[in-house]
Amino acid sequence: MTTEPVAPSPTDALTEAPAEAPAPAEPPAPLEPPVTPAPARRPRRPRPVLLLVSGLLLGTAAGVGVGYAIQAGRPPTPLPPVQVALPAYPAEVLDPKAAAAAAPSPLAIDGDLRKLLITAPSGSTGWGDYPEVPSWITAGERAEHSANVASTFQDLSERGFRRAVEVNWMQHGLKVRVSLIQYTSDFAALAGSGQTNVKPFAAEANGGYRIDSRPFYWAETTEKFYLGSAVAQRGTVRMEVEVFGTEPVDAEVVKGLAKQQWERLA
Repeated sequence: MTTEPVAPSPTDALTEAPAEAPAPAEPPAPLEPPVTPAPARRPRRPRPVLLLVSGLLLGTAAGVGVGYAIQAGRPPTPLPPVQVALPAYPAEVLDPKAAAAAAPSPLAIDGDLRKLLITAPSGSTGWGDYPEVPSWITAGERAEHSANVASTFQDLSERGFRRAVEVNWMQHGLKVRVSLIQYTSDFAALAGSGQTNVKPFAAEANGGYRIDSRPFYWAETTEKFYLGSAVAQRGTVRMEVEVFGTEPVDAEVVKGLAKQQWERLA
């Protein structure tokens, strides 16, 4: 008997087929970070300062251009002719010696002023620390004789003070001070100013004397005094005579001292 081949059943096929190994799993792909879109930029606005500067520049340029155009359209203004005065010369030749002789000569007082100052009379005594013989004094020492030292010192400095001498003494209850103050020639005209309501003590003198009837007080004291004074000027030198007393000063005393001092300067 023949045996017919038997076809394998599906079950057998499944059982007999060799099992295949599973494929390895692929690694997961890396995640990419999300892309954030850039913010949109706002449109620029024009700066006010830039606009203001631009406007000023344009306005200035426009004004200059308009002014130049107006000025260029005007007719030119003729300038006045230049006039120069020609120097004039005398017809005759001038003699320099004759001209020098005709010109007024300045009153030059030089040398030692102490020799021009009168001296204290015999029988007089000294007055404190003041010089009792003709002596040189500074502008500061001169200013200390006044009630306002700073103002007097400034006045002397601004009026061309050059030098000064003085002498002081006491006699018959009176205190006497005689001074000569010399200024520079530029301020000679101011040397004689400073005293008003004076009476002449000599016909040829250009000054005068004055007697005060009201009393004054010594600085920083309650002691009163009366004053008689005289002033005169010769050239750049100013003479001053001051007489102090406890009673009104006799005018003859002031006039006599002023005449003596004036004669020494004349």
